[in-house]
This record gives sequence, C-alpha cells and structure tokens, in this order.
Amino acid sequence: MLRVGIIGAGLIGNKRAKALRPEDKLVAVADLSPERAESLAKSYGANVETSWETLVKRPDLDVVIIAASNNAIPLCAAEAIKARKSILIEKPGGRNPDELKTLVKLAKDHQVVARVGFNHRFHPAIFKAKTMIDEGAIGEIMYLRGRYGHGGRIGYEKEWRANPEISGGGELLDQGVHLIDLCRWMGGDFDLEVGRVHTFFWNMPVEDNGFLLLKSPDQKRYAHLHASCTEWKNIFDFEVFGKKGKLQIWGLGRSYGTEELRYYKVKPEMGVPEFTSQSFPEEDLSWDLEWLAFSQAHQGKNSPISTLEDAHRALEIVYRAYQQSGI
Repeated sequence: MLRVGIIGAGLIGNKRAKALRPEDKLVAVADLSPERAESLAKSYGANVETSWETLVKRPDLDVVIIAASNNAIPLCAAEAIKARKSILIEKPGGRNPDELKTLVKLAKDHQVVARVGFNHRFHPAIFKAKTMIDEGAIGEIMYLRGRYGHGGRIGYEKEWRANPEISGGGELLDQGVHLIDLCRWMGGDFDLEVGRVHTFFWNMPVEDNGFLLLKSPDQKRYAHLHASCTEWKNIFDFEVFGKKGKLQIWGLGRSYGTEELRYYKVKPEMGVPEFTSQSFPEEDLSWDLEWLAFSQAHQGKNSPISTLEDAHRALEIVYRAYQQSGI
C-alpha cells in the first residue's frame, strides 16, 4: 500500500487519484482553490491541507503526486524530496532544464524515488510498439517521425500555458516533449540538429508551432518532429522506421481518433510490404498503467516509467530549439 498526497486538484490531479490501486490510499489533497481540493478529497475520504507546504511535511505520506502548473512543480518537488517523500511530477517537470537539473541532484542526494508523468508511454499501441522494437520486429532503427497537435480553443491565448512566466514555453514544451520522450524511449538518446519555433496564429508570447530535427550521438538515427496548436483537427501520428519494417501509432483515443498500431513488414523481395493493424478502442488506461509502473519503481524494481533525467534531456532539446530560434 502507498499512502499518497496530491498537490493540484484539477483535471490531472483527479486522473491521478482515479488511477491509484485499490490497496493505495489518498491521504491528503492541496490546491490553490479550496473548493477543488475539497471536492477531490471528499471523493476519496482524504484530508484537505491548507497549503502544499503542510502537505509535503505530513509524516503519514509515502508519495506526493504533483499535478501543478510548470512554475510550481520544481518548488513543490524540491520540498517533497527534502521531506524524504517519493514523488511523481507531471511533464515537463518544470519550465527549463536548470529546474530539472536541480531536482535530479536533490533526488540523488536524498535517495528518493522521483519519476515524471509521461503517460503516453503507457498507451497500448505505444507500449506494444516499444515491445515489438525490443523484440527486433522492425530491425535496426533508422529514423522516427512524429506529429502531435490540436487546434486550441476560444481564449487559449489567455490561459496559463500562454504565459511564459508560468509555463516556460509554448507548444513545443507542452506536447512536443511527449514526442521527444517517445523518440528517446524507443530509439535511444538524441541531440538537437535543427530546431525552430514560431507563433503563426495565436496572439501570445509563446510558440504555437515547433519543428525539430534530432540526431543520435553516433549520427546513425534521426527524428523529425512537429508539435502544433494550429492543427485544427487533433492529430497524433508517430512512426518508427527500421531496416525490416515500420511501426505507426495513429490516434490516442477520444478527439484524436481510435488508437491504432500499424505494422508494415518488408518482404524479402521488397515491393508492397505485409501489413497488419490492431485497434485499441477501449478506455484510456495509460494513467493506471503508469501508476502501476511508478509503484514498481517505488519498490526498487525496473520500470518503464520516465525518470527525472529523461525529462531533463527532453527540456534540454526544447531549450536548444528556443536558442536556435533566437528566443
């Protein structure tokens, strides 16, 4: 059993609470909005803390989940680590690489389990694709290609994500880090070759589009990524090209369309490849599976959940793209 405290009782905080295992217990909740904290706590018989500072100091917690805005995550996480609590923080984990670098050192110094919520790793098509890659289904990876985007909504340019003091950046930092994380998880480490960000449509001081060309340190693998909030029709399309075939993950469910894993296997005689496809129309269980992976990491077991180091590398790539774009 894990005794859990949650900082941030918004959409993600509620998802995290719902994903707890039956044997786990939500002990306490804190949020800037007392009403939101009370609503979430009441649903699980938890206590409401008047501040996140008092929550992280509770002696009856094993884990603190931090589902706050990007500017608040590093501060809350640092104090939770100092209080010897294991932490699960939401991606990207902070506003810039330096904030993550500080957390990496703190977690090592205090020897606590610290992980980052890149839940896309646990979508069924993505997880199965990773398994197939590890089993050699498409052979040696040559390159990856990913598109991830949405169309925003009325007032999007006035939300906290459009304020760089709170968010740290725009669409590349928000959804783009998922693409970067998946590239690194499936294809190994990457560095930035070329990165450009631009604001085409939304009247806001952060980018609404980000374009990346990544390369592996040995220059044997490349990745081409595009994150956008001018996509208008939500899209998720992630492809991994190997010497024996290709895997394509299309959709993430709901407004992104039914999740599919498409497998193209190169035939000995080449030509049109063999093709198989599997759909995953069921409810999104990525949050539940990620929490299970976190509980395994908490027990000292190997786990596919993202680390602070993974998040730090993703933010390094984002910020190098910002630098190349003159930001």
